[in-house]
Amino acid sequence: MPYTELPIHDAVKGLLKLQDTGDHATLVGIGPMSPNLLQAAFELAKEEDFPLMFIASRNQVDKDEFGAGYVNGWDQVRFAADIKKVADEVGYTGPYYLCRDHGGPWQRDEERNAHLPEDEAMELARRSFVADMEAGFDLLMVDPTKDPYQIGKVIPLETVLRRTIDLIDYLEQYRREHNLPEVAYEVGTEETNGGLTTTDKYEEFISKLQPELEKRGCPMPTFIVGQTGTLTRLTEQVGHYNYKNARELADMAKGYGVGLKEHNADYLDDVTLLEHIPAHVTASNVAPQYGTEETRAYLKLCKVEQLLVDNGLCDDPSDLYNTLLVKAIKTERWRKWMTGDDVNLQVDDILKDPELSSQILDISGHYAFNDPEVKEQVAKLYKNLSAQDIDGQRFVVEHIKRPLRQYVVGLNLKGVTTRIKNALAE
Repeated sequence: MPYTELPIHDAVKGLLKLQDTGDHATLVGIGPMSPNLLQAAFELAKEEDFPLMFIASRNQVDKDEFGAGYVNGWDQVRFAADIKKVADEVGYTGPYYLCRDHGGPWQRDEERNAHLPEDEAMELARRSFVADMEAGFDLLMVDPTKDPYQIGKVIPLETVLRRTIDLIDYLEQYRREHNLPEVAYEVGTEETNGGLTTTDKYEEFISKLQPELEKRGCPMPTFIVGQTGTLTRLTEQVGHYNYKNARELADMAKGYGVGLKEHNADYLDDVTLLEHIPAHVTASNVAPQYGTEETRAYLKLCKVEQLLVDNGLCDDPSDLYNTLLVKAIKTERWRKWMTGDDVNLQVDDILKDPELSSQILDISGHYAFNDPEVKEQVAKLYKNLSAQDIDGQRFVVEHIKRPLRQYVVGLNLKGVTTRIKNALAE
């Protein structure tokens, strides 16, 4: 169920109210790459008093009938249950939000690759969203811009609006008919084919969306995604952050009572993070970076295990490195983070090139965390390290917390749950 003490819509309202007092913070939407990441996030949120947003794409978490998700094999119900389980184990009692990231037609790779007709793709999107609501999701991102019939083209704004309104209207009718709790919505996209790349287009989208939603008795979105210049490729932030654009978009959204959401905010440096405060960005999504940090933690532990072998302290080492490397490369999910001709690299050619294999493992190890053979090798690694009093799982969690903590500091999140509640009470 949505967090009743501080629903996500109220949290954003509180953040916008805080801005009027000169107090600013930017929430982080965390891609839930693994149970270790969940643990790291809950531990840090408990220590620092800030709300958590877990953002799951349809490829990561979805209904079993659609193939579930590559993250932990989660459907919506198991995702919600496992998150609650980790929160309880950590003793975290603050607000956390289950968020659908990039929900909508053709947002599963299989649907887009099959070039499903629009009617069929929209129907599957509705069923996926309904499963989200029934599992207690708090925020649904409606993104109808992954269109296999418009590859390389900017989708007309009217088409984006029509599909967005159609989905929200359907979901609100379904929610009321089935007496489900209110949900918040996120609209727009960071994808350039979505067309919302300028402040003029951004305002046009909001101004046309508002009356159509009002006409149907639907709420305004809680977030609208805007392009601030962020772009993630490989394991780097290759975008050029545009403070002026970010501030204009944030002020424009606030005029409609909506928060600006930024995507692709991985690997930002400290200066850029601090810019978010005066830019009034309400929330930023970070996902692949945390998966990469967990992969790097495993690889460091593999080096420690090899040291034990070299010194006669371990005679049955794991094969985690090779297992994870091959499994990750064979997922081919790394292609979305590549640039230029590397997008079309062949798996067999990559596996013959140790340097390239290592680079792609760094990008995509997290896509194979749920593979049974990988899990088996992780368990073996932990066991070998434990025999020498090394807690491998604890090391992995702490390794993930390092970049999380950087964002907590840079985005002024410490104590923000209490600050939001105080602002709303005034």
